[in-house]
Amino acid sequence: MLKVISSTCLRGRFHTAATNFRHGGDWNPALLRMLASLRSLNSRDHNLHKRAFFCSDTSDSGSEPVVEVEAKAEQAEVEEADSKSSSAIVPTNPRPEDYLTVVALPLPHRPLFPGFYMPVYVKDPKLLAALVESRKRQAPYAGAFLLKDEPGTDPSLASGSEKEKSIHDLKGKELFNRLHEVGTLAQITSIQGDQVVLIGHRRLRITEMASEDPLTVKVDHLKDKPYNKDDDLIKATSFEVISTLRDVLKMSSLWRDHVQTYTQHIGDFNFPRLADFGAAISGANKQQCQQVLEELDVYKRLKLTLELVKKEVEISKIQESIAKAIEEKISGEQRRYLLNEQLKAIKKELGVETDDKTALSAKFRERLDPNKDKCPPHVLQVIEEELTKLQLLEASSSEFNVTRNYLDWLTALPWGTYSDENFDVLQAQTILDEDHYGLTDVKERILEFIAVGKLRGISQGKIICLSGPPGVGKTSIGRSIARALNRKFYRFSVGGLADVAEIKGHRRTYIGAMPGKMVQCLKNVGTANPLVLIDEIDKLGRGHAGDPASALLELLDPEQNANFLDHYLDVTIDLSKVLFVCTANVVEMIPNPLLDRMEIISIAGYITDEKMHIARDYLEKTTREACGIKPEQVEVTDAALLALIENYCREAGVRNLQKHIEKIYRKIALRLVRQESSKEIPPAQSQVEGPAEEVKADNSNETDAVATPENTNESSDETVNAENFRAAEALIVGDTVVTNAPSDQIQTPTDLKQNSAESKNIQEIEAPKLSEKVLVDTSNLSDFVGKPVFHAERIYDHTPIGVVMGLAWTAMGGSTLYIETTQIEQAEGKGSLQLTGQLGDVMKESAQIAHTVARAILLEKEPENPFFANTKLHLHVPAGATPKDGPSAGCTMITSMLSLAMKKPVKKDLAMTGEVTLTGRILPIGGVKEKAIAARRSEVKSIIFPSANKRDFDELAPNVKEGLDVHFVDNYSQIFEIAFRDDSDQHKEE
Repeated sequence: MLKVISSTCLRGRFHTAATNFRHGGDWNPALLRMLASLRSLNSRDHNLHKRAFFCSDTSDSGSEPVVEVEAKAEQAEVEEADSKSSSAIVPTNPRPEDYLTVVALPLPHRPLFPGFYMPVYVKDPKLLAALVESRKRQAPYAGAFLLKDEPGTDPSLASGSEKEKSIHDLKGKELFNRLHEVGTLAQITSIQGDQVVLIGHRRLRITEMASEDPLTVKVDHLKDKPYNKDDDLIKATSFEVISTLRDVLKMSSLWRDHVQTYTQHIGDFNFPRLADFGAAISGANKQQCQQVLEELDVYKRLKLTLELVKKEVEISKIQESIAKAIEEKISGEQRRYLLNEQLKAIKKELGVETDDKTALSAKFRERLDPNKDKCPPHVLQVIEEELTKLQLLEASSSEFNVTRNYLDWLTALPWGTYSDENFDVLQAQTILDEDHYGLTDVKERILEFIAVGKLRGISQGKIICLSGPPGVGKTSIGRSIARALNRKFYRFSVGGLADVAEIKGHRRTYIGAMPGKMVQCLKNVGTANPLVLIDEIDKLGRGHAGDPASALLELLDPEQNANFLDHYLDVTIDLSKVLFVCTANVVEMIPNPLLDRMEIISIAGYITDEKMHIARDYLEKTTREACGIKPEQVEVTDAALLALIENYCREAGVRNLQKHIEKIYRKIALRLVRQESSKEIPPAQSQVEGPAEEVKADNSNETDAVATPENTNESSDETVNAENFRAAEALIVGDTVVTNAPSDQIQTPTDLKQNSAESKNIQEIEAPKLSEKVLVDTSNLSDFVGKPVFHAERIYDHTPIGVVMGLAWTAMGGSTLYIETTQIEQAEGKGSLQLTGQLGDVMKESAQIAHTVARAILLEKEPENPFFANTKLHLHVPAGATPKDGPSAGCTMITSMLSLAMKKPVKKDLAMTGEVTLTGRILPIGGVKEKAIAARRSEVKSIIFPSANKRDFDELAPNVKEGLDVHFVDNYSQIFEIAFRDDSDQHKEE
């Protein structure tokens, strides 16, 4: 069977496509020339188009000559086209195909296609010299070969500079192995420095290496495989490539430039050139481009190129969509901006709205107008200058924001605005007593302040410092003082503060600058006479940003704070009406210049009676309300509170006492809730489904939950004991449930059997509410707060020979301190002293002084007693783990040594304190109140104080001095008489 294939139909399709392209008004002439050249391939030989090709499935010998003749005609045309293309580039002599050995140029990024320019940077001096020499010898050709990726590396992760560096390091054999076999014969058009401009001519294949430095290789010139120009697949593929290129050229002007440049140097297009052109100008990666370069089959090359340009079309579409979206967004924002500007202009013309700067200025002036008459003139001048500057600045400038913030702070301060103070002394006394118990010195000082203000008609600011141990109410009294004076309250802590700018503010030139704490205080409270509590002033830090203690000198100086200058505001502020209250734990930690500016009020701590009042009247009431417990639901006895204070909370303050009371009430709340949960029985039903055993089990659990040990301690008229309550629980007989009932109404199982008919008619019996009151006493106090923390400080009921009780001051308040002395050995001339108990240097010196004074007194009292001269003594101060220091134990040490020397114990229930000189004089000590409280806590009846401390003792509250027999002495001889006086002598005197 014969098949006839005619090319006239394809010729008609091609003609129609060319006509359509020609009529396109925006079509590029370069692409028209490309189309015309492809059309000429089909119209070059009209006889060829008219010719029919016969082929048969059988082996017809008559068809062989026709096929052979046609093949020869196709080969002749291909050779003719190649010769024309070669002559269209650069006519050279000799011809490019005569070069069989060329210098190898590595290309790092993309292969070079025939007909395209490519600049290459050559860093190898020998290679560059070889290229220059070749150009001088009229042989300007080299081989351009793509460099393979280094094995084991991802080419997409390596940067361009790293690739270039690796290429320059390759030499000789190593470079030869890294080159792709197929490359391009490139003509060297120019050399400028290390830049070599190449233009591709034809394909090459490396056969072997000729020389290593520079790398020279032997090559074979490659030609495209013969193809049929009238093949339908080739033509259809080429048409699709051209159509796709047309779509891309519409979107990218850069591609049009490529077409013009290519046609100028190559001439007319043909199928191979079309494939090379499409691959060369595409954005494909180097491996895909190299695949096109290596492909010698024209049809396959066109297919590869078609894939690449199709990808370019998709990328161009994505690019166009992104550009369109961004353009729409920008145009929308611009339109919105223009409309807003027009709206602002219209509103401004109508007087409806002003611009931002005018509105800001109006806001600042409106804020300033109420206090304009009270505002200082120098501040008004600065505000007017800044408002004028604000109008001249652009809203987008950084200076505009700085000026706006500055004006915001200046106009927000309460210039000349003062709160109405309370000059009623009785009302202030009532307010202070409502919030705090005791603190007589502090309250008296505040009342004095109010009284002076009432007489003068105006109050001035003061600087008061409250010093004392933690938890005595220093911080909380500040709020009460503000309430009593009817002043605004502001608190800030300076503990650990190491930046002067927190006090004085930052310079406005800094980014994020802010005023200091005092300016922030005035803005927050809205008045110029608040009460400012500066907490933890004894814990000021010091760092690279300055010394805050020195910065506080100006703030806390009554002579200077009338013109306090903040770095941010840069205008003076009057702080003379501000009442400053500072708090500190240890006054000695405050710098002396700062301490000199403050009035110190010491809060020594609370004795047991005061703690009882505070716990009962303040802490317990507040804690009970916070826990939601009613007063009738709980009772804490006085004995329990006293045990809590003595055994758990012995510190000077009441903060730890408050924590323990909160702990007690939390446990009580949990116990009450559990009891309520156990009483909540769901409404009884006439028919209870399920076995009776399950209900009995539930009832037993409820009984166990309610019957707590505390219930046994309550009185019978207020509570129901465990036995009665257990009997009053629900009894289940058969299907009937009888809920809790009074004990006299409880039915026995026998009665229930007799009244079974009546019990079936019972629908519900209301359960009476049992009011369970929780009692906290000394017997069950440990159940709430655990085991006691402190034990009795008193080690001896009767102090033995060589042991004397002293009094010491600690951060927790006062405490008793025993001094024990014993002899180690006794021999002629062995007199010495050994000290233990972790004593400080001052206390060690006191012990040496005491040893000397004791020897002198013993020599005076008993001249024949050589005890100190011949005895090695050991003096110890328990407890050994606690560091101890200070001079106030001198008289106690002397008494302990004399007691051992004379074999005589000291008077019972006697404690003493005082510093002793070498001549026996008794010097004053500190912490009189704390030591008196410690003596009362240890049930000491007699105390010996230095005479110089009589004024301090007289200032103590009567309840502190009550029951104490206090002796004030000037010389140790008086202590000797009191400590070693016989009881018989004492009775005689009485």
